[in-house]
Amino acid sequence: MRQRQAEKIRLCTTWIVSWENEITVTAGATQALFCAISAVVHPGDEVIIIEPAYDSYLPVIELNGGTVVPYELKAPDFKVDWNEMAQLVSSKTRMIITNNPHNPTGTVFEKEDLEKLEQLTHGTDIIVLSDEVYEHLIYDGKKHQSVFLFPELYKRSMVTFSFGKTFHNTGWKSGYCVAPAELTKEFRKVHQFNVFSVNTPVQYGVAEYLKDPDTYLSLPDFYQEKRDFFQKAMIGSRFKPIPCGGTYFQLYDYSAISDEPDTEFAKRITREFGVATIPISVFYESKRDEKVIRVCFAKTEDVLKEAAEKLKGV
Repeated sequence: MRQRQAEKIRLCTTWIVSWENEITVTAGATQALFCAISAVVHPGDEVIIIEPAYDSYLPVIELNGGTVVPYELKAPDFKVDWNEMAQLVSSKTRMIITNNPHNPTGTVFEKEDLEKLEQLTHGTDIIVLSDEVYEHLIYDGKKHQSVFLFPELYKRSMVTFSFGKTFHNTGWKSGYCVAPAELTKEFRKVHQFNVFSVNTPVQYGVAEYLKDPDTYLSLPDFYQEKRDFFQKAMIGSRFKPIPCGGTYFQLYDYSAISDEPDTEFAKRITREFGVATIPISVFYESKRDEKVIRVCFAKTEDVLKEAAEKLKGV
């Protein structure tokens, strides 16, 4: 399976990695994230995370005695201001965690973003943990700006991926981490006593499936069709869509409908209209409320159509 992953990386980025010394198969990306953080973060270390953030980052950092330093993205564009980010870096900064494409906002990094990150960490001991689980879910003809495209940045990076996200089979818990050999050695010190190994049948199955690159290269068109279908179905509602460049999540601004806190609004429309959404404030440590909710469009068209019709009544 690791050989097939190395081939996939080379095909998508031209970057050549050692399948023996730089790739570790994990029980999903969350386990990879846990091992990556635990391998390098120790008491007293600071870790910068970009919020709203996937909810496993913070507890793992704190479990290992680290301190979370949040950088808050702001609606409606949810873009990183790297000059502001630089102000958060200190002598205690051990790691910066990025998520590209970004969950929950759907924001996608441009080439300039990775260049800025490379400049920010150059000459430091900072490790970059690049969460790239939605690597193939990028739309409108954009190219995924992976860490692999920036050799100097990769030298200090640990990159995590998820076949559950790529192939929409999250229950199989299959992912992997790629890092330079010296970082992989540290990663495996945790992995060995955490999961140790991933079940063989899934590894063989995924390796066989990856023989045909179209299984993942066709995903942008597949999910963009769903994104566009749902956006069209929502025309006429009072929800304002926020551009989604990647992932299978669409954000909607509901400020024209209600001034309720997003958590209360999400609960109410679930009870009264039968559509479950996620309030964005729960992904911020500060509970920042932008009056925005997240909708998952990785559904069949009949489900998306039904959900849109219900939301139009809100």
